[in-house]
Amino acid sequence: MDRTAEFRALHRPGEPFVLPNAWDLASAAALAAAGFRAIGTTSLGVAAAAGKPDAAGAARAETVRLARGMARLDALVTVDVEGGFGEGPAGVGALAAELAAAGAVGINPEDGRGAGLADPAEQYAPIRAVKEAALALFVNARIDAYRLPGTGHAGQTLDRALAYRDAGADGLFVPGLPDEAAVAALAGRVDLPLNVLHRPGGPPLRALAGAARVSSGSLPFRAALGAAVRAARAIAEDRPAPDGPPPSYAEAQALAGLYRDPPGGSGPVRG
Repeated sequence: MDRTAEFRALHRPGEPFVLPNAWDLASAAALAAAGFRAIGTTSLGVAAAAGKPDAAGAARAETVRLARGMARLDALVTVDVEGGFGEGPAGVGALAAELAAAGAVGINPEDGRGAGLADPAEQYAPIRAVKEAALALFVNARIDAYRLPGTGHAGQTLDRALAYRDAGADGLFVPGLPDEAAVAALAGRVDLPLNVLHRPGGPPLRALAGAARVSSGSLPFRAALGAAVRAARAIAEDRPAPDGPPPSYAEAQALAGLYRDPPGGSGPVRG
C-alpha cells in the first residue's frame, strides 16, 4: 500500500484516529517517535513560531519548508495551508503540486477569511485546482461556519459540505461542531470522512459516531508555550518544575536521527 492509500485507509467513520499537529521539525519528530503514524501541521503554530500572524497568508515559505522536512520522517504528513496564503486557484494548485512532490499526502484548505467566510464558489475553484494539480493528495476541506460568529452554522455547513464534495474534496474538517449529535447528523448527510477538532472537556473519541479523524489543532503548540513559561518561572522561583521531567537532552538530540536523507541529497534540511 502506498503512503497516500495508507493515509486514506486511516479514515474510518466511527473509529476516528487522532491527528496531532506539529509546528516545527522537533515537534513533528517527537510525535512520530511517540507512535503517531499521521501528523499534520498547525497554521497558528507555524506562523507564531516564525513571528507572524495566523490566517494572514504570511507563512507560506515556513509551511512549505516544514512540510519538506516532515516528509523525511516515517510518517504521513498533511499540511494546513490556511486559505491558500492569499493565492488564487492557480497558485493553490501550484502549492498542492509542490507539497505532493515534497512527499505530503494531504492538504487542508479553509474557507474562513478573517472575520467572515469565503463565498462557496470562491472555495470551489481552489479545491478543483488542487485535484487537477495533485490528484492523489487527500483534500480535507475545512468549513468555518461554526467557528466564525454570525454565520449560519448547520444549514450553511451542509451547503458548503455538499459543494466542496462536488468540487472533489476527499474529506471535510468542521471545527466547532457543538456535540455528538451534530457530528453524527453531518456525517450522515455527506458521504465523506468527517474531521473534527478536539475540544478539551468535549466528548470522548468513542462518542464521536461518524467522525473519522480528530485533530489536535494548535493545542499542543499552545500547551508547549505554557509549559515553557511554567518551567522558566519555576527556575526563577527556585521550585521544582510543575509538569514532571521533560525529555532528556539525549532524547531530544536523538530526534535528528529519525530523518531520512532527502531525495537527491544528503544530510539535514537547512533553511
